Amino acid sequence: MSEFRPETRAVHPPQPAVEGSRPISVPIYQTSGFVFDDPAVMATSMGRPDGAFVYGRYTNPTVRSLELAVSGLEGGAGAVATGSGMGAINTVLLALLKPGDHMVAQRSLYGGTAAMLNELTGRFGIAVTYVPENDPAALRAAVRPETRLVYLETISNPMTLVADLPGMCAAARELGILSVVDNTFATAMLCRPLEHGADVVVHSTTKYLSGHTDVVGGLAVFADAALYEKVWHFSIELGASADPFAAWLTLRGLQTLGLRMERHCSNARHLAVRLAEHPAVTAVHWPGLASHPSYELAGKLLPGFGGVFAFDLAGGRAAGEKFMSSVRLALLAPSLGGVETLILHPATTSHRSLSPEELARSGIGEGTVRIAVGIEHPEDLWSDIAQALA
Repeated sequence: MSEFRPETRAVHPPQPAVEGSRPISVPIYQTSGFVFDDPAVMATSMGRPDGAFVYGRYTNPTVRSLELAVSGLEGGAGAVATGSGMGAINTVLLALLKPGDHMVAQRSLYGGTAAMLNELTGRFGIAVTYVPENDPAALRAAVRPETRLVYLETISNPMTLVADLPGMCAAARELGILSVVDNTFATAMLCRPLEHGADVVVHSTTKYLSGHTDVVGGLAVFADAALYEKVWHFSIELGASADPFAAWLTLRGLQTLGLRMERHCSNARHLAVRLAEHPAVTAVHWPGLASHPSYELAGKLLPGFGGVFAFDLAGGRAAGEKFMSSVRLALLAPSLGGVETLILHPATTSHRSLSPEELARSGIGEGTVRIAVGIEHPEDLWSDIAQALA
């Protein structure tokens, strides 16, 4: 570049090649696009998910690393990273459904997903039939000629119902429809839905995968390479792209996912067992308790029961509000999956878009509190919860 003027040279700093070694951590490729010497290579790369890097909306080396990492954990043929968990869900649904189609979904769903399904019905005429998450016979009965997919959550938000993935995915395969599973609560450390016959797995990487409440992101993993390529083509037009810095932060968090999930699960057990014995609590919704309707299925499907659960307070909404304003260590905040413990009131926050009937169908009451258990010392967490209940 020595032949150019300083103003030009300042725009084009030298980039030393890394030879004979490689960086320990994945670098952040904070660039919107990539330069080509060959026009034909550029043209070809714009139509292939595995081509040379072209433009940030398509993918990026840092983002690709995250896609490959999570796809590898889930056992997939490819993955598409997005700017949020809802971005991943919407990318998949909008890529696979069209006006007039029908889909089946489990009854107990994350509020944002439930709201989006209502939008699909009202805006695009995509009908949705709701069935229990553990009833393949109900799925078979709900399928129509225009049914395209079934949507499940490995562990439901917030009532922690566990989907019968082997049964539901097998039924979907027999019926010729796709199965899409939200694996955010379980992560690949507790469950790999593709191994149970799922076609697509979605994650909010905002949660456990990044693990430090400093990222918003999403990701979809595909069992089949052709389906992956189909959704990738749609995703670049939709534009729900992942940011390279967010991808880098998620990769950093991913390295400790196994350790963190062990502590989340053990802390959740510590709290769930003690809450179940407390007189101010009428029910605890955690699949590791024998009283939970998914207890037997969870024991067969999951090596751990997750770090999020809900519990119902005897005093209803007033008791819930008093409890949440009385905790000192746990934080009243949205989201989950971080190292710190977070609580919220689902009926007025994460599931606020649901009607009273939909809330009742999901089992969410006025006194229901969701707790996303962090990695603090369990006795400190219990002391905080006990004083708040008192």
